[in-house]
Parts: sequence; structure tokens; C-alpha cells
Amino acid sequence: MRVMTTSTAYFATGCFWGAERRFWKMAGVIDTSVGYMGGNTANPSYEEICIGATGHAEMVKVDFDPNLVSYQRLLEEFWTMHDPTSLNAQGGDIGTQYRSSIYATSAEQMENALASRDIYQSALDAAGLDQIVTEILPVQDTKYYFAEEYHQKYLVKNPNGYDCHSTTGIAFPKLAAK
Repeated sequence: MRVMTTSTAYFATGCFWGAERRFWKMAGVIDTSVGYMGGNTANPSYEEICIGATGHAEMVKVDFDPNLVSYQRLLEEFWTMHDPTSLNAQGGDIGTQYRSSIYATSAEQMENALASRDIYQSALDAAGLDQIVTEILPVQDTKYYFAEEYHQKYLVKNPNGYDCHSTTGIAFPKLAAK
């Protein structure tokens, strides 16, 4: 009998509703939630975040079984589900709360995130696209604040709700991936 192992990853791709749905649909993902990270206010509210008063990004927390889905595979989904070359905006959503971010929970995650960024940047360069502006930071003392309940699994509650992602249209290079 296989024992389930759980790891956690944190990703910001703009509005968190559509990103959460993309991750929760992946085999090997155990749970997802949405929240806020990277700011300077304790227990921020959505209203505070929306006016840019806290410095937080809208974040998806992904709990996954690394025996069923690799962190590398989550990174591939991350890079292609949004436009990582767009600074503090995704489509019509504009502000630092919509920035592209990865918070690595270990040295291995950090190494993989940086390597995957470089691989994806090469693909973007070949297509004549801009430079990636995604921040890749260690979690360290950064706290994840769980968003209000109405944001959790928002697109389950509102199947025709707003899925705000734009994309570069460039696939993650499979030959270069680990």
C-alpha cells in the first residue's frame, strides 16, 4: 500500500479563480485554496488588496502528491496558464495584486522554478516575445492568508464566472523539461 505524500506549492498568475481551477483539475493535486501573499499587511481583506494598499498578490496554494504529479509539471502549467511577461497585469486586471509570482517552499523548488523559467524564456525568445517578469522568491517567513470563503473554488460555485487569464500561446518545451 502506497502512503500519500503531500507537498505544497504557491503560484500567482493574476486573478486566482481561473488558476485555482486549472490546478484543481490536475491529477495528483490533492487540494487547492486561494489567498494572499507577499504583502505588508496582516490578515488583508479582498477590498484592501483590490485598492493596492497591502502589497499582496492573489495566490493559489496547491497541495499535491509528488508521487502522482511533479513540481515540474505544476511549473509547466503555471508558465503556460498566464502571460509571465506582463508586469503587474493579466489581461484587463491591472495592479500589483495581479503580478506573476512563485513562492518556493524548498531549495529544490527554488532550483526547479528558476530552471523552468529559463527553459520557458528560451521558448519565448524563439517566438520573439518579451522577457519574463515573474518574481521567484523563497517562502521563508512569508505568510499565506486564506482568502474569503466566497473566493474558494469560485468557479465551482459560479461555473460561468470570470476566468481572467491571458496567455503567451507558447507551450512549455517538452524536450527540455526534466
